[in-house]
Amino acid sequence: MNTKKLWISFILVMTISFAVLIYYGREIYRQAPPIPEKVMTVSGKTLFTGQDIKDGQNVWQSVGGQELGTVWGHGAYQAPDWSADWLHKEAVFMLDKFAMEADGVPFSKESHQKQAALKIKLQEDIRKNGYQDGTKTLVVSEARAEAIASNTVFYGGLFSNNADLQKLRDAYAIPVNSLKDPERIRQLNAFFFWISWACVTERPGQEISYTNNWPAEELVGNHPTSELILWTGFSVIILLAGIGIMVWYYARKRDEETEVFPKINPQLKATHTPSQRATLKYFWIVSALLLVQVIMGVITAHYGVEGHAFYGIPLGDWLPYSISRTWHLQIAIFWIATSWLATGLYYAPAISGFEPRFQRLGVNFLFFALLVIVAGSLAGQWMGVMQKLGLIQNFWFGHQGYEYVDLGRFWQIFLFVGLVIWLLLMGRAIWPALKQKSESRNLLALFLISTIAIAGFYGAGLMWGRQTNLAIAEYWRWWVVHLWVEGFFEVFASVITAFLFVRLNIIKAATATTAVLFSTIVFLSGGILGTFHHLYFTGTPTAVMALGATFSALEVVPLVLMGFEAYDNLKISRMAAWTKAYKWPIYCFISVAFWNLVGAGIFGFLINPPIALYYMQGLNTTAVHAHTALFGVYGMLGIGLMLFVLRDMDKSAIWKDKWIKFAFWSINIGLAAMVLLSVFPIGLAQTVASIKDGLWFARSADFMQQPYMVTLKWMRVFGDTMFAAGTLALVWFIFGLKGGWSHENENE
Repeated sequence: MNTKKLWISFILVMTISFAVLIYYGREIYRQAPPIPEKVMTVSGKTLFTGQDIKDGQNVWQSVGGQELGTVWGHGAYQAPDWSADWLHKEAVFMLDKFAMEADGVPFSKESHQKQAALKIKLQEDIRKNGYQDGTKTLVVSEARAEAIASNTVFYGGLFSNNADLQKLRDAYAIPVNSLKDPERIRQLNAFFFWISWACVTERPGQEISYTNNWPAEELVGNHPTSELILWTGFSVIILLAGIGIMVWYYARKRDEETEVFPKINPQLKATHTPSQRATLKYFWIVSALLLVQVIMGVITAHYGVEGHAFYGIPLGDWLPYSISRTWHLQIAIFWIATSWLATGLYYAPAISGFEPRFQRLGVNFLFFALLVIVAGSLAGQWMGVMQKLGLIQNFWFGHQGYEYVDLGRFWQIFLFVGLVIWLLLMGRAIWPALKQKSESRNLLALFLISTIAIAGFYGAGLMWGRQTNLAIAEYWRWWVVHLWVEGFFEVFASVITAFLFVRLNIIKAATATTAVLFSTIVFLSGGILGTFHHLYFTGTPTAVMALGATFSALEVVPLVLMGFEAYDNLKISRMAAWTKAYKWPIYCFISVAFWNLVGAGIFGFLINPPIALYYMQGLNTTAVHAHTALFGVYGMLGIGLMLFVLRDMDKSAIWKDKWIKFAFWSINIGLAAMVLLSVFPIGLAQTVASIKDGLWFARSADFMQQPYMVTLKWMRVFGDTMFAAGTLALVWFIFGLKGGWSHENENE
């Protein structure tokens, strides 16, 4: 089939999508909430300086940032959303002050009519934009200044050692004396004020706040906007239309000629190059990191019920929640990426039939570089959170505080260089095959493009500085999380999976090329601009919401047909006796299709529409999507690719099913149980509370520590235990392949 039209479509999608993404990125820069040079009262008293706010952002990052509570809805689910919590406390203080001045009673004792009048008075004060662009000064009322002072005392005690707040610290998993320096505490409060100011202050000339009236807070008049409702409806229409077109195309495609299936494994006698054999140690590290990641996940989840301890052991003194969660996420990225990169290194020489000079040396060098990055970045994060680094040193070597890209800037640069080295190793291995005019050439070209994208797009994580405005830093952070992790890794995975089946003569190269190109075009059509659905409420203009709602709906479209992909893979595993040897790698691909539909599709679209995310952002409903999509899709794919390589490394061995079968089903059933018995019900309960009383309450200790909520947290034990047991079995199986207890030779 002529792929010229598909390539033209691919180039157009990439060009137009990135042009729009960059244009509105410029608008985010231009319309980001301003950081004033001074925050002053109407009487002229200076409360904070702009440098206090910027330094406060660095202090927040040093205690874990988005790994301890959330800001603008992004981050961890333990502890409150600091922007919503500060705003609510500020509003309650001011209402009580107004009520006491007027009638000598607290706000709660006033009549409904008087309460309504006082709320209007509050909103006229707190929603008014007091930022003066000419002097770059933010002016607040005397009443608000008193509220700020009250909040400063409260958060100062929370992050230091106020004994009256110890129970609350346990509920939030915040160690006593998280901040020991009073100046850092003052700076942290300056940052907390600024992020909440952006949530309620109206943009110049508009009646919406910088965060599009997020979070919902009835006291200050934060309600869903009309644009938010409009684009929610439009996203549903786009989804239905996209599904209809996709189903039509797929029905037509399935009527095409079927492939001729080989009766024996065409790669049975293939030999391995030195660089291919050198990739084996990558998978040992993948297995070890997976095990550590799961252990960190168990500890992190347990902190949700015991706060600072692990079954009575004061583990939080040495391993606080913000570190266990950081390592849980960071190690997940490390082992998944390592599995995918190692798979590429293994198959690159096989694709071209060419082993470049010193390729093995390059593979070994990259391996040890990755070990240094993993160990160094994790140690630096611990040093940062334990307050053993200055703010500048923390930025470079410690904890940046941004979820998924927490590692210090030095380690980011080191990892970026490592990815470039990987790109060079991949490119030099497949280039000879790319120069040949074979039917695989188009697929190879797409393989090289995805490889370049993986190396290049991680560089977006270097686009913010130590004190970059949070709205701008969030824009670039989602380039990494959405475009790098969720975007081009997906493309790379599609291409490498197609190559695996082409090498085995299960599908023809031309058919694979057409299928992968088409799926890539469909995925990126929604995926690139779908990045904006993460940025609805992060200080961005309304147009970002419109684009995010529209194109994130398109992201879901190709996922509705994952059942067909799962069925096709199941057929492959049963087509011939020799394909049974690939049963468990293929079953992992089937699992990926399932979790793509459920985790990325159903649970993703559950929270993606603007009106849904308005109430759900920062709740456990997001964790449902994160666990089922990140591990269910990318994690299971990483495991599947690892098993595929290990299968090819020793084709004569017959795998013993006992451990791998237990591992596969325990991991998948455990993941489902973890979500359905605990995380999802908690998220739904929080959603009801968020709609009724606001995000501040849905994230509060009063709500999260209710007996039935604690019971739901404990319900994770069933799924987590099953998942952990499956992980142990998988690691035992992987190391057993070399040790001999996971397989038997045919001649035995």
